[in-house]
Amino acid sequence: MKIQIRSRDVAVPAVLRAHVERRLAFALGRFGERIGCVTVRLSDAGGQPSGAAQCCRIEVGLGPRSERAEDTDADRFAAVDHAIDRVSRSVARALELGRERDGGLVAPRTSRTAKT
Repeated sequence: MKIQIRSRDVAVPAVLRAHVERRLAFALGRFGERIGCVTVRLSDAGGQPSGAAQCCRIEVGLGPRSERAEDTDADRFAAVDHAIDRVSRSVARALELGRERDGGLVAPRTSRTAKT
C-alpha cells in the first residue's frame, strides 16, 4: 500500500506523518494487495481563521474505483483518526460487496416470463 501525504498551507511534522502511516497500516493493512494508492490531504478548513479547524481528506484507490472520507476538527490528529475510521469502514463495505458479486454469493437477477 502506497501512502501519499499532501498538505495545503499546513506544516506536517514528522510525528503527524508517522501517526497517519501507522493508523492507515492498522486500519487498511488487512485488505493487502486489493488497495492501490492512499492519498491523505491535510489543510485548514475553508472560511475559518487559520488553525481554528483542520481538515483531513483521504482517498483510497481500489482498482477502477475509489473510496473517500473527510473530517474536520480543531485537533489535526482527531481529524485524521476520524477520517481513517470512516474510510476503513467504506473500504470494507466496498470490498465485501465486490466479493459477494464476484464470488457468486449473491444470486444474479433474472427476469421471469410466463410461457403460454
